[in-house]
Amino acid sequence: MSTRKLLVTSALPYANGDIHLGHLLEYLQTDMWVRFQKSRGHSCYYVCADDAHGTAIMLRAEQEGMTPEALIEKVKQAHQADFAKFGIAFDNYHSTHSEENRRHSEAIYLALREGGHIATRDIEQMYDPVKGLFLADRFIKGTCPKCHSPDQYGDNCEVCGAAYTPADLIDPVSAISGAKPVIKSSTHYFFKLPDFSEFLRGWLRSGTVQPQIANKLEEWFDTGLNEWDISRDAPYFGFEIPNAPGKYFYVWLDAPIGYLASFQNLCDREGIDFDAFWRKDSDAEVHHFIGKDIVYFHALFWPAMLEGAGLRTPTGVHCHGFVTVNGAKMSKSRGTFIKADTYARFLDPEYLRYYFAAKLTSRVDDLDLNLEDFTARVNADLVGKVVNIASRCAGFVHKQGGRLAARLPDTELLDRAVAAGDEIAESFEAREFARGVRRIMELADEANAYIAEQAPWALAKQPGSEQQVLDVCSLGLNLFRQLVVYLAPIVPRLAQDAQAFLGLDSLDWESRREALLDHPINKFKPLMTRVDSAKVEAMLEASKEVLAEEQKLKGGQANTPSALDQNPIADEIGIDEFAKIDLRIARITAAERVEGSSKLLKLTLDLGGETRTVFSGISKHYSPEALVDRLTVVVANLAPRKMRFGVSEGMVLAAGGDDGLHLLSPDSGAVPGQRVG
Repeated sequence: MSTRKLLVTSALPYANGDIHLGHLLEYLQTDMWVRFQKSRGHSCYYVCADDAHGTAIMLRAEQEGMTPEALIEKVKQAHQADFAKFGIAFDNYHSTHSEENRRHSEAIYLALREGGHIATRDIEQMYDPVKGLFLADRFIKGTCPKCHSPDQYGDNCEVCGAAYTPADLIDPVSAISGAKPVIKSSTHYFFKLPDFSEFLRGWLRSGTVQPQIANKLEEWFDTGLNEWDISRDAPYFGFEIPNAPGKYFYVWLDAPIGYLASFQNLCDREGIDFDAFWRKDSDAEVHHFIGKDIVYFHALFWPAMLEGAGLRTPTGVHCHGFVTVNGAKMSKSRGTFIKADTYARFLDPEYLRYYFAAKLTSRVDDLDLNLEDFTARVNADLVGKVVNIASRCAGFVHKQGGRLAARLPDTELLDRAVAAGDEIAESFEAREFARGVRRIMELADEANAYIAEQAPWALAKQPGSEQQVLDVCSLGLNLFRQLVVYLAPIVPRLAQDAQAFLGLDSLDWESRREALLDHPINKFKPLMTRVDSAKVEAMLEASKEVLAEEQKLKGGQANTPSALDQNPIADEIGIDEFAKIDLRIARITAAERVEGSSKLLKLTLDLGGETRTVFSGISKHYSPEALVDRLTVVVANLAPRKMRFGVSEGMVLAAGGDDGLHLLSPDSGAVPGQRVG
């Protein structure tokens, strides 16, 4: 097998918040893939960095009374500590606010400008006259021009789902100062993405992204690619554009270049040839692991920038879905918005590594962390199957001197386990971790069945059975070693402890081929304890407490104020007016995200023989998969509303608060079409 050269990255976490379980899916997936590649003997480097620029960083630093540099250093240290708890082993962790990133950002920009791929033109934007800065859509609030709901952001209404521009808002105000914005003109710099349309079409169909991602991105070409605004006006925390005083690179321009910068930092320290990985004719591989929400930046803007700058493009951009907990979006009020640090205070991070691996595929599907299934699967698989083999066999070997037999009673079972390594390797290589884990657990079942059938505990009671007992347990521990080799990329600490117990020099993938014969082992110590359901509950409660503490820091109260205090009841209506509202039970038969909207889901509803389409602003609170086949309540006689994405034929009812939106659901026994009330 020839040795490959690989550079692997995960998306850069933003230096403005804590790491939570939704983030961890990506870093754990990447870490497992990297550990597998290293186990196979490949030259593989895993780099990452904090994404440290932008208006949000600048404003938070100001709020906390520190410099942006001090803030991003503090957050970087916290991020690295969280990653370390979960065994995520970066070869280098850096920051986009670095000289390496400044140098590469300027070089790429100047190469694009030299190639004629940069344009400038004046644009009008809303400007905060109090703070003295231009306002992105998310920093503008006002009343929705469609349904007149107050306190809506500048691009989309969370109540009715309407999409609009900030200029359409009624009584817009700055979300930062509360001042009324004014319209102000400014010169901006644009990357001419349309110059790379044909190149990108070919690149997307070359196997660099998953087919479903390539198909989705084709829609951008159907309507024509637009030029990309890559500049922001002062004040801004970032890198100033060369020869453009007061103009700064937009955070998304220098964020992916942070991959190059972090690798450059590693190369300078370790004497690695940077150009061997990034020049056009490189035989190395570059793999990016990202979430599906940032695919446009990584699969359109990023390869086009690299192509325009004369650099190689990624070998693969591997997208994953979101994490849900117990079938719904992570919720602070339910305690399922779980930070990495909170989880690690109560539960072994190896549990989560295994559970994610057992459900991860190469597709872009969301992954549900069902906490009951999590507890049952970890206890059954890791403790009940894998560790159980070692704990059943080790004591008998120690009674006979702590050395494995010089020959094994039957090599057929071991030969099958060794051969399975090629199949498992194919699964891991293809990022089909769930498939690989299923095969590993099949091997564990076979090993446990063999031990149960031979019953060394019963044999040991028979006179003269010492050699037979040793032979059985020696084969059992050889099978255990095979499982540990395969699981090492997934549960590295468990594997390290097992390696120490077995007295092995290596757990590399090929090490499995040599049987452990006449081999000394060390005294067995428990390798993993069972998941305690009480600790899972304690983690959820602690997550709620973290929310309460955050509310205090934000000026809230320890006890959440009454919902009526936050949302005063509207003017009274009479019973006759209320009777006009036709509320019906509906079953959600299909749900999908709406392209071009970060908040809307398109729901297909069955109202008892009649099918309706409803657009609902609940995308941030529910994954589409979690809604299918669920009953809810819909306003059935609401006049159809034409939206940019289609016609909405009703409205599903939801309750909202600081912790998000919650769909109203009827008790069991309700049927689609039934009238409510």
